[in-house]
Amino acid sequence: MSNQTIMAFDYGTKSIGSAIGQTITGTASPLKAFKAQDGIPKWEDIEKQIKEWQPDLVVVGLPTDMQGKDLTDITTRARKFANRLHGRFGVKVELHDERLSTQEARAELFSMGGYKALTKGNVDCQSAVVILESWFENMWD
Repeated sequence: MSNQTIMAFDYGTKSIGSAIGQTITGTASPLKAFKAQDGIPKWEDIEKQIKEWQPDLVVVGLPTDMQGKDLTDITTRARKFANRLHGRFGVKVELHDERLSTQEARAELFSMGGYKALTKGNVDCQSAVVILESWFENMWD
């Protein structure tokens, strides 16, 4: 398997976290959180990041309940965000189950830096890391 660069997004209506990773290592690093107005980011900021990293694939976290069923509004909006990424930038996009990613991200950040590390942007980007590393794990299953 050749090494590929994969970008991930943790979609939210106020903030969208992002991370970057490599298939060869199966690890991810946080990038930045994009502010969003009712779920809509400044697309030029996202475009700048995509152009800078040139990912082979973009993974968007898909919010579901504990049974894997869609949540009322946010699941539909995350799907729409993924479709817009593909439509605007021509990148290949996959959705990935993000159950418990925020809780895991908060626990990891807290263990590294206590309460001060738990800013909204840090949590959203760490959630994108968790989503991407979970996607890598599923890739090898």
